Amino acid sequence: MTFTKEEQEKLEYSGYRFVGEYGHAAAKICHWTKKSMVNEGVCYKEQFYGVKSHRCLQMSPAVPFCSQKCSFCWRDLSQTRVEWEGEYDNPKTIIEGAIKAQNNLLCGFGGNKKTDEKKLEESKKPTNAAISLAGEPTLYPEIDELLAEFKRQNFTTFLVSNGMYWEKLGSLECEPSQLYISLDAPNEKVYKDLCNPQINNAWSNLNKTLELMNSFDTNTAIRITSVKGKNMINTKEYGELINKANPKYVEVKAYMFVGSSRKRLSLDNMPSFKEVCDFAEKIADETSREITKHSEISRVVLLE
Repeated sequence: MTFTKEEQEKLEYSGYRFVGEYGHAAAKICHWTKKSMVNEGVCYKEQFYGVKSHRCLQMSPAVPFCSQKCSFCWRDLSQTRVEWEGEYDNPKTIIEGAIKAQNNLLCGFGGNKKTDEKKLEESKKPTNAAISLAGEPTLYPEIDELLAEFKRQNFTTFLVSNGMYWEKLGSLECEPSQLYISLDAPNEKVYKDLCNPQINNAWSNLNKTLELMNSFDTNTAIRITSVKGKNMINTKEYGELINKANPKYVEVKAYMFVGSSRKRLSLDNMPSFKEVCDFAEKIADETSREITKHSEISRVVLLE
């Protein structure tokens, strides 16, 4: 098992369900999946991209592993391993386990009078995989086959990466439906201070990934997690990096003061929706893009 028993129990208490034999993959019900089930709102991904919140499977094949220890990450980073360790489950096992875990977590909605019965039935067969729950998914040795297996099972896939492993991303035979790259700093100094990379050449690797993005046939997106007082600066430099990558979408999203990030940052680091909008407007000016959609409750703005 990759996590200690205590570490795994702590994550399970917060809603994770580990799948497979080796304890590196997990699923967790998203807040917006729950909201959608009782028709109290949907995730901004449904508003922006049409992904149905009640049919979205939030999961990761690499929960314990990441090459960054970002200040704004909500996880307890003392648990994070920088490189892959040990054996691993195959993609079919992970997907089967994740779907089963999600169904088990959602079964309680059957006793809720507010539940939309049609959505509850549809939720049993998720159609999108948000491969973004925790950890760096491209560290999973069979990430290409995982994407291919999801595709064979008629899923769309949203893969979120920190961009450290440009060679792996560049050699994917099965591209995700949408590739997200996190760009959380305008330059190397801010990046090192905020994202705390645990490997050499991290900033160089991220830039190589940005240069690769335009070669993907799939939808591409850059996501900026905006941390007030830390990285909402130097929009000209952000613009240069974004223009180099030339993604289809840019998401500018607020850091949220939740989880273990509260031990590293303060409430003052969480920007208001207006501050996110103002920051996004400046980036739009630098990239000749415009704000096309937004979600105030999620404090996120979409540039195209």
